[in-house]
Amino acid sequence: MNTMKAVVLTRPTAAGEIVLTDVPVPAATSGWVLVKIRAFGLNHSEQILRQFEIENDYIQKPIIPGIECAGEIADTSDSSFSAGQKVVALIGGMGRSFNGSYAEYALLPAHHVFAIQSDMAWADIAAVPETYFTAWGSLFRCLRLQKDDTLLIRGGTCALGYASIQIAKALGCTVAATTHRESKLALLKNAGADECILDDGNLSEKYRGRFDKALELVGCKTLRDTLWCMAQGGIVCNTGVLGSVFGLDDFNPIKEIPSGVYLTGFHSNFPEQADIDSIFTFLTEHKLQPLIGERFAFCDIAKACEACDGGKVNGKIVVEL
Repeated sequence: MNTMKAVVLTRPTAAGEIVLTDVPVPAATSGWVLVKIRAFGLNHSEQILRQFEIENDYIQKPIIPGIECAGEIADTSDSSFSAGQKVVALIGGMGRSFNGSYAEYALLPAHHVFAIQSDMAWADIAAVPETYFTAWGSLFRCLRLQKDDTLLIRGGTCALGYASIQIAKALGCTVAATTHRESKLALLKNAGADECILDDGNLSEKYRGRFDKALELVGCKTLRDTLWCMAQGGIVCNTGVLGSVFGLDDFNPIKEIPSGVYLTGFHSNFPEQADIDSIFTFLTEHKLQPLIGERFAFCDIAKACEACDGGKVNGKIVVEL
C-alpha cells in the first residue's frame, strides 16, 4: 500500500465534520517504527485538540490526531522490534508534535512503542494504554495506594474513573466514587465502587477528613473542596480536567491545603516498558477486562468523536480497524 486512510486536521473541527482522507503511508526512519494500527481508544485530550488547542503554534499542522493505539510492527527500521510484534503506543507527542493514531498506519518513535503479550482482543488491548497507564501512575506513583486505603475518586463516570475503581478494588481498597448525574450512580456501583456519591460540588461539608487518598478527575473546579475531604497524612492527586477549569486563581497553598495533607499531580507523558508490563500482568492476574463503553468501525470515526463529545458513553470508546 502506498496510501492509507486517515483523519487530518488543520483547524478547529466539530466531530460531525471529521472525514477520512487518503494520505501517503509514512516511511520508517532511524529511531522510528511503522505500526499497523488494529484499534485505538478515544480520549478527552483529543477532544480538546479538535475543539481549540489545534490553534496553538506548538501543534504541528496538518496533524493526524490520536494519542494511543494498539497494533503490530509493520517496519522495524533500526529498532529491536520484530515484524508483526504486538505493541501499544501512547502519548509522548502523538497527535500533537507528530502524527497520531487516527490512521491505518502510524510512524512512531521507538522509545514510546511498547511490546505486549496479551490474548485479549484488539479492542480490549486498545482500551488499556493511556487510560490504564494514567490510572496506574496516579494510583501507585502519586497516591502510593495500598491495600485497605479509603480512596475517593472524584469524577468516577469516565473511562479513567472506571479503570481506577477496578484497580483499587482488586488491590483491596475501599472506594467512594462521585458523579454529578443521579442517573449514573448505578454505573459506579456496577463498576465496583463501595460508596456512590452524588456530587453537589461541596463534598467537604459531609466528608471532611474522611479519606486516605483522593484521585481528582474533575480537576481545579473541585480541587479545593477535595483537599478538605482528606484525613491527616492524606494525598490528593490531580489528574483530570473534566470540569474544564485548567488552573487555580489566587491559590494560597498555606491556607487552602490542610496541614498534613499532600497535593500532587500526574502527567502521563513518560511511560516505560516496565509500566506497561506491570499493567498487563495486573489485569491478567486479577482477571480484569477493560470497561469498553462503545465500539466503532474506523469508517464511523465521526460518530465515535460525536459520542466522545456528548459524554454519554459509559466506559472507553474504542475504534477498530
